[in-house]
Amino acid sequence: MIDIHIQRQQGDFLVNAIFTGAPSGVTALFGPSGSGKTSIVNMVAGLLKPDAGHIIINDHCLFDSKQKINLAPERRRIGYIFQDGRLFPHLSVKTNLTYGRRQVPVSQRYVEFDDVVELLGIGHLLERRPAKLSGGEKQRVAIGRGLLTSPAMLLMDEPLASLDHDRKQEVLPFIRRMCREFSLPILYVSHSRDEILKLASHVIILTAGHAVAAGNVKRLLQQEVPAPRLCVNG
Repeated sequence: MIDIHIQRQQGDFLVNAIFTGAPSGVTALFGPSGSGKTSIVNMVAGLLKPDAGHIIINDHCLFDSKQKINLAPERRRIGYIFQDGRLFPHLSVKTNLTYGRRQVPVSQRYVEFDDVVELLGIGHLLERRPAKLSGGEKQRVAIGRGLLTSPAMLLMDEPLASLDHDRKQEVLPFIRRMCREFSLPILYVSHSRDEILKLASHVIILTAGHAVAAGNVKRLLQQEVPAPRLCVNG
């Protein structure tokens, strides 16, 4: 289960988010640009430190200000998939895929290379360099690289935002299959209702750094949600 209660002051902008999510499947963070979505996932990843609160993923405490727990990013076992993939341009697809896996002790590996390659349909790309890939192919490789670290949790920060409509429709089925086949919690950031309705079962709606509603995706996103005010620094 995802259990998050965090506060962080960023200039004039305060992130003060309290929410829970399912122990597996997709929990979406939904809100406009600047509502605090990326700040929250960066705190979960350990890239930003909250001022107060706690972050607990499936009974594993990553951060607790009262107990003075703050695990380093490399100890959190979290896969992070960014908007732009961030593949190593000088490495082949195969080497990009296995780069993080080599840092994971054999005893903690539960995701197999061949399974990921088959799931994402990237077997024919293994010898290519990123410059020879389409945008959709790059994102599939980035997803595979995150999975092959055998993460305890996966963070996906608007992974389709840089793709055009056709490329988004190419990648979405692979993300849906991944959600079905791997039993791990996924925190998925987006401001696209369509994406979230297709992928998530639970949604957290953010406005100005605060979680203002949480619950079933279809119940919340298929009704009128009050328009959030514009904000900055999120």
